[in-house]
Amino acid sequence: MTVLERIYEEKIIAIVRGIPSTQIVGLARALTEGGVSCIEVTFDQAAPKDTLASLRAIKSELGEAVCLGAGTVMTVEQVELAAQAGAEYMISPNVDEAVIRATKALGKVSIPGAMTPTETAFAYQCGADIVKLFPAGLLGPAYIKAVKAPLKHIPVSAVGNITVENCADFIHAGAVSVGVGGNLVSALLVNEGHFDKITATARAYRERLK
Repeated sequence: MTVLERIYEEKIIAIVRGIPSTQIVGLARALTEGGVSCIEVTFDQAAPKDTLASLRAIKSELGEAVCLGAGTVMTVEQVELAAQAGAEYMISPNVDEAVIRATKALGKVSIPGAMTPTETAFAYQCGADIVKLFPAGLLGPAYIKAVKAPLKHIPVSAVGNITVENCADFIHAGAVSVGVGGNLVSALLVNEGHFDKITATARAYRERLK
């Protein structure tokens, strides 16, 4: 199964932000046990080396059990470093043509972030595989449906304030997947070692998205 096929199949990407590399493997295991294997480790622009350490740790310990991606990818250099560390897809908060083209040149999946139809169409024109519509939770499923009306050919992912209760609404509105951060990957639960609760939440998302 290809990376894109896994994203389409699971319909959810867990967004990991601010979790130390020393705790990242336990978190990744908890997510996969709950049925969420697509995991995005976001770049901390102030400390990118820890992000790369996290990517390498997940790839080393869990291998193909995880569909691993990098998030907040802002530069061509970060694309290259993330790919070397094992990331198979690159997610950005913005549309940067150089980042998209560098991702595709390495044979990786490109998921840039956009909000407007103009940004969405431009990202797709540059080679994006999926366009991340952000902040989807503030805009609502109706916005996804409205954008998709003239842009049916462009796959979009809904990201931002996605909950267990509303996640399926975004899929029904036309998104191929959702990206979920703090509502699934709670830094507090990780710090306290409550990985079982993260696994339970992952299962709840997967059940709702079925």
